[in-house]
Amino acid sequence: STADEEFNELCFEFGLELDEVTSEKDIISKEKGEGKAEGASDTVLYKIDVPANRYDLLCLEGLVRGLQVFKERISLPRYEKIMPAKGEGQRLIITGETVQVRPHAVAAVLRNITFTKERYDSFIDLQEKLHQNICRRRALVAIGTHDLDTIAGPFTFTAKAPSEIKFKPLNQSQEYTASQIMDLYRTDSHLRHYLHLIENKPLYPVIYDSNGVVLSMPPIINGDHTKISLNTRNVFIECTGTDMTKAKIVLDIIVTMFSEYCEKPFTVEAVEVIYPNGKTHIYPELAYRKEKVKPELINKKIGISETPSSLAKLLTRMCLNSHVIGNGNNIEIEIPPTRADIIHACDIVEDAAIAYGYNNIQMTIPKTYTIANQLPLNKLTELLRLDLAAAGFTEALTFALCSQEDIADKLGMDISATKAVHIANPKTAEFQVARTTLLPGLLKTIAANRKMPLPLKLFEISDIVVKDPSKDVGARNYRHLCAVYYNKNPGFEIIHGLLDRVMQLLEVPPNKENGYMIKATEGSAFFPGRCAEIFAKGQSVGKLGVLHPDVITKFELTMPCSALEINIEPFL
Repeated sequence: STADEEFNELCFEFGLELDEVTSEKDIISKEKGEGKAEGASDTVLYKIDVPANRYDLLCLEGLVRGLQVFKERISLPRYEKIMPAKGEGQRLIITGETVQVRPHAVAAVLRNITFTKERYDSFIDLQEKLHQNICRRRALVAIGTHDLDTIAGPFTFTAKAPSEIKFKPLNQSQEYTASQIMDLYRTDSHLRHYLHLIENKPLYPVIYDSNGVVLSMPPIINGDHTKISLNTRNVFIECTGTDMTKAKIVLDIIVTMFSEYCEKPFTVEAVEVIYPNGKTHIYPELAYRKEKVKPELINKKIGISETPSSLAKLLTRMCLNSHVIGNGNNIEIEIPPTRADIIHACDIVEDAAIAYGYNNIQMTIPKTYTIANQLPLNKLTELLRLDLAAAGFTEALTFALCSQEDIADKLGMDISATKAVHIANPKTAEFQVARTTLLPGLLKTIAANRKMPLPLKLFEISDIVVKDPSKDVGARNYRHLCAVYYNKNPGFEIIHGLLDRVMQLLEVPPNKENGYMIKATEGSAFFPGRCAEIFAKGQSVGKLGVLHPDVITKFELTMPCSALEINIEPFL
């Protein structure tokens, strides 16, 4: 419809994306089939993609407010912190026990708020979205919202042994101890994902009121006693966490979004938080701050030429109230508490660009004239790949990570001698180290293709990784070429022939002085007396030979196999 198109256009201008226009019925029938969707709602739903930095757009209230300001229908509200009369405000006392589990807490009160079904749903939904995003699935911050009229301050945030915490969790009919609660939710599709955050700690975090009523056991569940309903008038909000900065941001977002519905819109009642060391702090911070950015910087970075006053107007439309100061040399921008994502001048420039409209920026041809070139090593690799394929070998692409056995034990080497780079906490045994040779990958490929007709001729040209203390990252890559021949007979002459062909292509003659030569040697992976080292450009570049029967068996192969592996970087 035209309304949908207009809204899509508006989202785009505001830097958002209208993902799709759908309904609950559509979603269910798409996911589970038509039959399941009966009775589901036909109400039109807009799915909107919000960039990860804009926590202030994660609920309808913030999104609508942002769009109204953008369309210049309203001016940005001023968020205000109300300090209660002395001795009348709420206090949250943090005890020393919390330090080991969840050391930080902040709190605020929304006074005389009016909920409707829609507002209430949005309020819960915003908390859920914040939990998933900035709170990192409640690991960094957990939010609790409570009906203030069901409890009496001051509140205490402490930590106790699980057996000593006992309360009736949200929407349950009886009391449980904290240990029983953990068991209760182990099968809960939603809450089981948060249990690991505290379950192995000796003490669990818990918040009490002055009568010992449990408000919540963060980050798992709130108490049922303080449950919010549509009739709730005063809301006590607490955010506990392991990251203080994020806790403050989360509190600011919730109170700025929903203070709109308070009797005095956009006001929040402050709460005094008392730390274990006796110091106190007032939350929410709701901090406004001023930044100065030069108009020419904005114009230059975006590639436009607007006047300072029109740039200030663009920024004001993006909820960053701005005005020109110092004869037009500077723009002073006020960053509201809703915009924790504005950290650097470039964030301000980005908002100016969005308001100006990306599509309105004139496209220009760059002043510099450059011709791109392929990296020489990659060009050489590409050329060699074609020619090895022409020589009848099939290209394989194998994983850059493998198990320790693959590059050490199975090749008759000790892992310490390989100079391999180890993965710190490998998810699987297959991916423990970065490969130091391409051979195991090819042998595993043969093992997976044993049913294919013989002979199997495979090659790979890729990077291997070894530790190198002289490098800033402590490791370096080498581009290796590896080929294997697997048949009823070892076929050493075929692999040797391939080496000669590669050298021919690289224009390296077969002589000692300025060409290449091979010299008998022993290698743990090779059959005694059937192994040679390859010298070229005055250095050793690799080995070729017939593989040792033990290597063949360890890779679950049954036929003889010969192999060649060289470093191609010296030939650049």
